[in-house]
Amino acid sequence: MTNSTGKIVTVFGGSGFLGRHVVRALAKRGYRVRVAVRRPDLAGFLQPLGNVGQVMPMQANLRNADSVARAVAGCDAVVNLAGILFQTSKQSFDVVHRDGAKSIAEATAKAGISKLVQISAIGANKESASDYARSKAEGEEAVLAAMPDAVIIRPSLLIGVEDEFFNKFAEMGKLSPFLPLVGGGDTLFQPAFVGDVAEVIARGVDGTLAKGTTYELGGPEAKSFRQLLELLLAETHQRRFLLPIPFWIANLLGTVFEKLPKPLLTRDQVKLLKTDNVVSEAAKADGRTFEGLGIEPLAIEAVIPSYLWSYRTTGQYEANRLR
Repeated sequence: MTNSTGKIVTVFGGSGFLGRHVVRALAKRGYRVRVAVRRPDLAGFLQPLGNVGQVMPMQANLRNADSVARAVAGCDAVVNLAGILFQTSKQSFDVVHRDGAKSIAEATAKAGISKLVQISAIGANKESASDYARSKAEGEEAVLAAMPDAVIIRPSLLIGVEDEFFNKFAEMGKLSPFLPLVGGGDTLFQPAFVGDVAEVIARGVDGTLAKGTTYELGGPEAKSFRQLLELLLAETHQRRFLLPIPFWIANLLGTVFEKLPKPLLTRDQVKLLKTDNVVSEAAKADGRTFEGLGIEPLAIEAVIPSYLWSYRTTGQYEANRLR
């Protein structure tokens, strides 16, 4: 570990998939990391990512302005990773992505802290039919209104050991003879390795990114939904039929699935799948990408073998199985 800089960074939502990579990247740089989460008792696993006392979970609720203010008090930089992939009776996109981001930005500005890194998503758009994409865009707007120098990070689909995409479909492949191709499987994604995204966020905390700028982060190659599932099947050695499902049928399925505690598909996700999730040409031209920052992002093929082997019939020993 790097010697401590003495500087404190508060990371909201730091116990999630992206969060643990961000905490690790910041700890390696020597920052003291304050992980602001609703249940700090469930975030103790983050502490070994730094030296003794370097990573400290603390309680914060985005709906409680006083707890947000306490979380940022006395720190040098703030990172907001708080986000949800589907809504529940207690957590809505507007509450987390818009109102939560606004609360954090206003508390950061009031505390006189100059650095705020806000995590959004490629596809964020106030005019989007998707509540997820609209709320992300409204969160960006609220952040920049309170802190014009804030850095906005928009990643594409995040991949890595505990990702929500490849793991979900690999699990589905263990039980189902087919995998669904919503809308025919033509939607394009530009999957980004979670560790690469965490590195850019850490640079935002370092202060080496352009102030008030929105960065779009995608991997080296865009692939269709179908191509991603084909890669999954090849890596897991599964033989499953890829079943095209029209958007209207997927929407009906979403109506049913979104009633589950952890839905396989929601109607809002169906709306998202109608638009490609790739880095814009404007971001490429302006250098607001991995490549523009001098980072060579890892390709999907270099990432997924490290964890998808566990879905093979005989796991890591599949290659040695008698034929």
